[in-house]
Amino acid sequence: MDYIVLPLSVFFIFVAPLWLILHYRSRKQTSKGLSAKDQEQLQALLKRTEQMQKRIVSLEKILDAEAPQWREK
Repeated sequence: MDYIVLPLSVFFIFVAPLWLILHYRSRKQTSKGLSAKDQEQLQALLKRTEQMQKRIVSLEKILDAEAPQWREK
């Protein structure tokens, strides 16, 4: 029984408080939402996605005109 007292006391004195502090700090940051930088990156990705979508539609139109059976392959 004596061999478990020291590790438990070290855990409760050092590890547990640090663990709780870090846990609640990360929960607080998560609840804030997206940062301004994250929102900018998201907007840039959305813009690129829309551009790619337009390109895909254009490519499909070209393929439909030149090789009508391309979708079946």
